[in-house]
Amino acid sequence: MSKLLDQINQEIKEAMKAKETAKLSTLRMLLSDVKNKKIELQKDLTDEDIQKVVKSVVKQRKDSIESYSSGGRDDLVKKEEAEIKVLEDYLPEEMDDASLEKIVDEVVAETGASSMKDMGQVMGKVMGKVSGEADGNRVKEVVQKKLS
Repeated sequence: MSKLLDQINQEIKEAMKAKETAKLSTLRMLLSDVKNKKIELQKDLTDEDIQKVVKSVVKQRKDSIESYSSGGRDDLVKKEEAEIKVLEDYLPEEMDDASLEKIVDEVVAETGASSMKDMGQVMGKVMGKVSGEADGNRVKEVVQKKLS
């Protein structure tokens, strides 16, 4: 069993004991998503696989926040933000902006990219190098800034 899965199960027990209902429901939802992914892949999940599940769940929450914000549902926005805070404990540290810009500069130099037409090529290589340490939207913003 992966260390991350053990950590999730342990924190579910602690949330039960502490009667932290919001954290408990978020962790149970995450555990359910992890189990569904395990069934889908028909294999035991590694910590990396579980982190991918967490990333997709966080992305869903961020999309929901956008929808709720435009609909004026601040109560649901706060709920989703609280869930994201719980889920982010299971993700690796985000790369800082300086490191991300350095990688983008290296890839732009490697590929000889000079305009927005080359964005797809640059994005692909940068995403391969940052592998989960930076959000795709952040990478997109930095690449756009460098190529424009």
